[in-house]
Amino acid sequence: MNKIILTLTAVMTLSFAAYAQNKGEKSMQAENKLLVVYFSATGTTAKAARTIADVTGGTLYEIVPQQAYTSKDLDWNDRQSRSSVEMNNPQARPALKDTKLDVTTYDVIFIGYPIWWDQAPRIINTFIESHDLKGKTLVPFATSGGSGISNSVKELRKAYPNLEWQDGKLLNRVSRNAVQNWVNDIVK
Repeated sequence: MNKIILTLTAVMTLSFAAYAQNKGEKSMQAENKLLVVYFSATGTTAKAARTIADVTGGTLYEIVPQQAYTSKDLDWNDRQSRSSVEMNNPQARPALKDTKLDVTTYDVIFIGYPIWWDQAPRIINTFIESHDLKGKTLVPFATSGGSGISNSVKELRKAYPNLEWQDGKLLNRVSRNAVQNWVNDIVK
């Protein structure tokens, strides 16, 4: 009999915890209209973006280049690779496949990208310059094989000082709970 009571108590506790977490995620979206935009050349940043969208209930949108990046384009050891040439030119703005995203209804926009040469890829600049982001809270997130996010955020703030930037977070192999806690601190 005690085993049955203990089992029922455990099931009820887990059910209440799951309900509370789900309710917290739903109320987060109700209070703020959230958009999660991301550029991902290899799929790593896409995974982080999907986790944020799942946790927040926000709309997920992929920033897609008009011309996809190949592994040769991403070879950072080749000074003539497409990504190297773009990152060495602060004025480079790779074309987007689609620029028809309406951001007017969103309050908070998470912007995700891989770190390239300690910065956001130039296609992020293309996205920012293609949309009116004034009055939006912009939350950068990134993935990286070795760099932190701080310099990329500093460069975005410097390039777009009239936009409202949060500090952002590097999301390499971060758990859903860690993302949930981070998002809870941002979206209140």
